[in-house]
Amino acid sequence: MSTDLPTAYEAEFSGRTAFVTGGASGIGLALSRRLAAGGAAVVIADHNEESARKAADELTSAGARAAAVALDVTDPVSVEAGVRFAVDTFGALHLAVNNAGIGGPSQPTGAYGVEDWNKVVATNLSGVFYSMRYELPAILEAGGGAVVNMSSILGTNGFAGSPAYVAAKHGVVGLTKTAALEYADRGIRINAVGPGFIDTPLLRDTDSVARDHLISLHPAGRLGTSEEVAELTAFLLSERASFIHGSYHLVDGGYSAS
Repeated sequence: MSTDLPTAYEAEFSGRTAFVTGGASGIGLALSRRLAAGGAAVVIADHNEESARKAADELTSAGARAAAVALDVTDPVSVEAGVRFAVDTFGALHLAVNNAGIGGPSQPTGAYGVEDWNKVVATNLSGVFYSMRYELPAILEAGGGAVVNMSSILGTNGFAGSPAYVAAKHGVVGLTKTAALEYADRGIRINAVGPGFIDTPLLRDTDSVARDHLISLHPAGRLGTSEEVAELTAFLLSERASFIHGSYHLVDGGYSAS
């Protein structure tokens, strides 16, 4: 867990409980570490229970409060149980990051498999809805808080061969804006983050030609890091972003500006 935060931010989430879906690897793990470093009690919710427990153990060993729960974001019963676990474990829920997602195969729309479409949309869009469906009542019960939904640069751009992913991530932005309107006067801020291509284990497995192509799409000349996404997300969850509601924030090395 990082310990190099500016002093002013070391306790910005003290007394708060955060729920992070897909929190055991990649961007999700960076988010879990960043929130814990800011003083939050973190519930790492992931389909891979072993990885979630390992991540929680890492945080607790560093002095944070953390717990792990197995979660299938495509199953509303599983999501409801996961949110209940967070409340039961730490007493309340104040912050949520709906980060779990998958990529899906690369195929043009006219050849895209129906089962693949359903799986990607169920995870990347319905999973965000199910999460908010149970997080928002819990956050209201706690007296308010903040939610960040993880979209993508492909929540505002197209990308050939990824119709399900692009449609789902656009949907996340629309869902975020709608929920933000509903809860802005009820003490909950809801925003979305749109990462560019991030240097996660998944992308590290791509061949050098594909990787170089992805890098070329970013005017910054590199891929982003999970920690950069986590830092923006932490800002949006914090009181430093107290007047930000229903916004969609890109962290993409200039991808969407070109």
